[in-house]
Amino acid sequence: MAADFPGLSVELAQGALTRVLRRGGDFAEVFAEDRTSLTLRLEDGKVEEVSSGRDQGVSLRLVRGVTTSFGYSESLDESSLFSLADRLSAGLDGAPSAPVVVRATAGGPLHPVRMPPLDVSTAEKAAMVRAVDEAARAHSPEVRQVIAGYSEGRQRVWVANSRGTYATDDRTRVVLSITVVAQRDGVIQTGRETVAGPGGYEVVTEGDVTAAARSAAEKAVVMLGARPAPTGRMPVILANGFGGVLFHEACGHGLEADFIVKKTSIWEGQLGARVAEPFVTALDDGATPGFWGSNAIDDEGTRTNRTVVIEEGVLVAYLTDLLRGEKLGMASTGNGRRQSFRHLPYPRMTNTYFAPGSVTAEDLVADTHRAFFAKSLAGGQVDPATGDFVFGVSEGYIVENGRIGPPVKGATLVGNGRGVLRAIDAVASDLDIKPGMCGKEGQLVPVGSGQPTIRLRELTVGGTTV
Repeated sequence: MAADFPGLSVELAQGALTRVLRRGGDFAEVFAEDRTSLTLRLEDGKVEEVSSGRDQGVSLRLVRGVTTSFGYSESLDESSLFSLADRLSAGLDGAPSAPVVVRATAGGPLHPVRMPPLDVSTAEKAAMVRAVDEAARAHSPEVRQVIAGYSEGRQRVWVANSRGTYATDDRTRVVLSITVVAQRDGVIQTGRETVAGPGGYEVVTEGDVTAAARSAAEKAVVMLGARPAPTGRMPVILANGFGGVLFHEACGHGLEADFIVKKTSIWEGQLGARVAEPFVTALDDGATPGFWGSNAIDDEGTRTNRTVVIEEGVLVAYLTDLLRGEKLGMASTGNGRRQSFRHLPYPRMTNTYFAPGSVTAEDLVADTHRAFFAKSLAGGQVDPATGDFVFGVSEGYIVENGRIGPPVKGATLVGNGRGVLRAIDAVASDLDIKPGMCGKEGQLVPVGSGQPTIRLRELTVGGTTV
């Protein structure tokens, strides 16, 4: 395919949609994409990997009743697209739909790009990751290994459907991930930090990447002195930022409408139910500029939204795409997302977080006699049908007499999504949202997870001491 990707014109979109519906159908959609990427990886002071790529293509989706036909092509010329339309519609025997007419309904980009990453040399990017390595190693002689991964990507999308939608978006994201390994007397600990955001190379030039490197090194070194974590039921404080992963996993996935439609979510049938204290409000926000998971439109062409899912303790919304929303009698919330043109869209979170409260994090901690303080969470497992979860804690501490005390290691948090919401008894004002990637149905999409510092009355901590 030519390097100058033409995109999906209104005329071509209308022709393809009319063609795929010529034997009938309830809904049709065409999605085109042009994606460029570059990654660098530094390990042991050397840039070991540099790779770049470009991916382009188009897909068609045809829905009739409960049946969905889907296919894609890496060519956007009219003959290839019409041939794909003919294959998808071949099994239908209905009357043709009227010619499809689309109109521009939404468009991007949402995020300004002040320094296009392609305008910055690979040599300059390599020098940046080397500076990360030097800053981390300068923090302590106990630092044994530094891994820095830089990646950039630009994704342009065009989407049109038989309901008249025609929308475009232009999405650029940059991320620098830092992993530092420290060792002392045979004990090994790891610290991680990420500098990331939607936008251009200014994301890393304006962010203090050397400070992030030192922070990752400090985490690793501090945890070398950690004692075994306690075990049992106790109050738990979840730090702002990465603590939001727990809400994302334990509660957020169950609010996605495909689980609701299949009746495999603990939140099915719970709209209007009180699920938390009145001071607890939670949102999925795909429309706020600067948030990692935000876009101008979702991958079905719907404008993204700031959706309140829990309002003053009451469950008030699910996260919907076009088709699942229709089955539930609801409009799309702008949460139809897909990894690429090769994938079907599903209801997916964008940026999920608890709204900030009115107390400071310092006052919340000072008001706590004793608790487990989870500053960073690691991987975990969640069952959306029950809400049961187990999460590892990568950085934890003990709060004693209103002060954050010594670090502890080997902790896990065990509980249930409903139980976590009911257990929240304090919400601080220090909202922070961290970037990440969320997997579902074999697809990865960028999401933000965040929260202010919150306190739970009680949660099970699995450790190695009683």
